[in-house]
Amino acid sequence: MGVSLLSLVLVLGNVFKQLLDLLINHDVPLQTVFAFIAFVLPFSMTFTIPWGFLTALLLVFGRLSADNELLAMRSMGMSFTRICFPVLISSLFLTAICLWINLEVAPRAEQAMMESLYKIATSNPLSFFQSDEVSEDFPDRRVYVGAREGETLKNLLVFELEGGHLSKVVFAKEGHLSIDQDHSHLLLKVEDAHFEERDPQEPNNFLKIRQGISIQSGIFPMPLKRLFETKMRWRHLNSYRLTELISEIGKKTPQQLQLLVELNKRFSISFATLAFALIAIPLGITAHRKETSVGFALSLVVAFGYFFFIIIADTFRSNPHAFPVVLIWLPNIIFTTLGIILFRRLLRQ
Repeated sequence: MGVSLLSLVLVLGNVFKQLLDLLINHDVPLQTVFAFIAFVLPFSMTFTIPWGFLTALLLVFGRLSADNELLAMRSMGMSFTRICFPVLISSLFLTAICLWINLEVAPRAEQAMMESLYKIATSNPLSFFQSDEVSEDFPDRRVYVGAREGETLKNLLVFELEGGHLSKVVFAKEGHLSIDQDHSHLLLKVEDAHFEERDPQEPNNFLKIRQGISIQSGIFPMPLKRLFETKMRWRHLNSYRLTELISEIGKKTPQQLQLLVELNKRFSISFATLAFALIAIPLGITAHRKETSVGFALSLVVAFGYFFFIIIADTFRSNPHAFPVVLIWLPNIIFTTLGIILFRRLLRQ
């Protein structure tokens, strides 16, 4: 129940973050929203499985302690180690599940999610352009739209880039969008436009800018295939599967340290269930409360502390002087050590 509730919160948060604009401004099919939820769910479960397990242990052992069930089991000759053995086995089983999700399922879902967002956008080309904003989605174009009136774009500024330099600026009173499915191009038709063009040999020489060129109408083709390839080339590290991470690390690329930290981060988060088991059992027994709210409050504090450490460590992934590979394991080391100390105190009682 804890995993389901926490996953629902994280999934809905991601849906509103990624799809809010499309849901408000465009007719997004309901099946697309459900598909997006399915893609987000595995990524959220990498956090919610350990957190939900932690919550369950705090609630169960807090109630067992408050009702003197643990005392009854001990009086029947059951050792504390025997009582906790099924929990530790469960934590190892959940660790294996988290590893599978972190290393294979979540990266595939992340990549599929990015592809679905691309397909949503390309199915409605107007989603690329918003009022009073510059669209930077296309690798060789920057398009500013002053306003949108239905399917008409008003007061356009189109900047063409070549080799990283500005080559042409087009001013148009209005424009219309269409899709060339055969050639996978987005066509921007501008009307009542004039433009200035820079010298291809010396683009930064303002004296060689040709101005005052006017056209009644013109079409600017923007390749969607190139846009898609650019998006996929600069994919997030979350979308790399285990084999891809190992392959990229072996290439000695500039991103090697970040890739190595990402790999260790996935293993570290997966072992959170074991660290949470060691610390949750003694905390739940010590709390000795029947109230569910106490267990939830404790789980919130412990989980926040753990994942806060993970987030802080992840921010140093590009700084070799901070030893980020070691830093990403620090939460597990701290929580496991603390759990072992608390366990030993309980065993002596």
